[in-house]
Amino acid sequence: MARHLITSALPYINGIKHLGNMVGSMLPADVYSRYLRQRGHDVLYICATDEHGTPAELAAKEQGLPVDVFCAQAHDAQKAVYDGFALAFDYFGRSSSTENREITQHFARRLNENGFIEERAIRQVYSPVDGRFLPDRYVEGTCPHCGYDKARGDQCENCTRVLDPTDLINPRSAISGSTDLEIRETKHLFLLQSKLQHEVEEWVSRHEDDWPQLASSIARKWLTEGLHDRAITRDLDWGVPVPADTWPELAAEGKVFYVWFDAPIEYIGATKEWSDQDPENRDWKSWWYDVDTTVRYTEFMAKDNVPFHTVMFPATELGVREPWKKVDFVKAFNWLTYYGGKFSTSQKRGVFTDQALDILPADYWRYFLIANAPESDDSSFTWEHFTATVNKDLADTLGNFVNRVLSFSKKRFGEEVPAGGEPGEAEARLGEEIAALLAEYESHMESLQFRKAAAALRALWSAGNSYLEEKAPWLEIKTDKDGAALTLRTAMNLIHLYSVVSEPFIPATAKTMREAFALADDTTTWVTADEAKALASVPAGTPFTVPPVLFAKLTDEDLETYKERFGGTDA
Repeated sequence: MARHLITSALPYINGIKHLGNMVGSMLPADVYSRYLRQRGHDVLYICATDEHGTPAELAAKEQGLPVDVFCAQAHDAQKAVYDGFALAFDYFGRSSSTENREITQHFARRLNENGFIEERAIRQVYSPVDGRFLPDRYVEGTCPHCGYDKARGDQCENCTRVLDPTDLINPRSAISGSTDLEIRETKHLFLLQSKLQHEVEEWVSRHEDDWPQLASSIARKWLTEGLHDRAITRDLDWGVPVPADTWPELAAEGKVFYVWFDAPIEYIGATKEWSDQDPENRDWKSWWYDVDTTVRYTEFMAKDNVPFHTVMFPATELGVREPWKKVDFVKAFNWLTYYGGKFSTSQKRGVFTDQALDILPADYWRYFLIANAPESDDSSFTWEHFTATVNKDLADTLGNFVNRVLSFSKKRFGEEVPAGGEPGEAEARLGEEIAALLAEYESHMESLQFRKAAAALRALWSAGNSYLEEKAPWLEIKTDKDGAALTLRTAMNLIHLYSVVSEPFIPATAKTMREAFALADDTTTWVTADEAKALASVPAGTPFTVPPVLFAKLTDEDLETYKERFGGTDA
């Protein structure tokens, strides 16, 4: 089987993330990782908190904590939420790790040796009130392209255009709010991306036809506009320090690398963190170094992160002149909006992941978000849509099927799977339908089409309900007890099949469904087409229990409560 390296964009350390962040990177990466593991592949899913740069310093300052203490606490808080969402990372690291510092500095030295880093004197924003140079994110103002009045000095959150602080209209300090800003000269290191333009273009051209149109179009747009040399150091107290053995003057001034230089390298750094925990059994380089044809690397991210992963990081890797693994497939997502407006960590708008878990268990959110993933276009979260999806798909289609089958069988046949007669024409048709739907589900999962995969999974659940309505065992039992027993046994086998194939989407519920049956040595990881047609993995005589209600239906009162708490009007 293939080896799959999977990464999702690193969540910033400054606060608990919102649902848009979850569905734009980490959750689909988890669903895909779970699916691949079930199919027998060797999978390594890596993520980490992105702890350097202005957001960390500003958030720490706001809480009155040293930045290292703030980051350690925030990392643990974020990890607890991701555990609550059942994200099955193989490792969730920290970009402030020793491993990331060492590898980032190695990359910088190699780029310098190869002539792709240059020290330049530049004019930079200085705040006399704050007594310091202001890195890009420490400067806020109005975007010159779209007029958004809360744009940062590195990128406009509204239109995603990359900016320099001097581009902003009416700039102000993010620390003090002062508009008394000056432009002074200072020195920084620049990555000479212009010298790597053609190499990046050739690399992108070999991959872009396989990527989603969103990812390839963003990469091509950047390349068409031309790659510009970019400063990769900042005047901050927190970050990967410039190595003194190569740039002693800048090191003495306390320069650190720009967060977008070291953050993608943390994918490698976090893998080394994972490896260093068990060096006798784990080899981080076997995933990253000189493995171009033996590892398939898939990245998950929202569209604002695409330029850095399809252009900037590949340029860095190419310039190092070492055989580091480069991404094979970039799964990019559009925005999940909240009633038409953007979720925003900085503006605290929308539902945040810790709040979501306080309301309902993770599987409710996991299913809804993936079934409505913003793949081809932006998609909107509304409480009305969420409630309707939960009630129709989870409570009625899946949950009610499981409950009515097991409850009715227990009432009429006891606590063992009934025997009944031999499968007939209806069961043969059902088996063919299930096998076809399973193949469709697999195809969509293999191609990372998550909304289509969710629709195929929903169709699998619906097929069971259609079969049950056709056979009507509550009527059948009056005239053909063996026929009713066959119907229920077939339906129970569907429940077991659902427990296997639903696991990537709703792992906790899948576990509950599987554990309803006291099968000895149930090591099933997937279902073959022949097994789907036969529907015989749970034989007659198997003890079973009726689990608690899998999904509670949400009421109109619930809907009004959610809207009152979080807002429920168009933005």
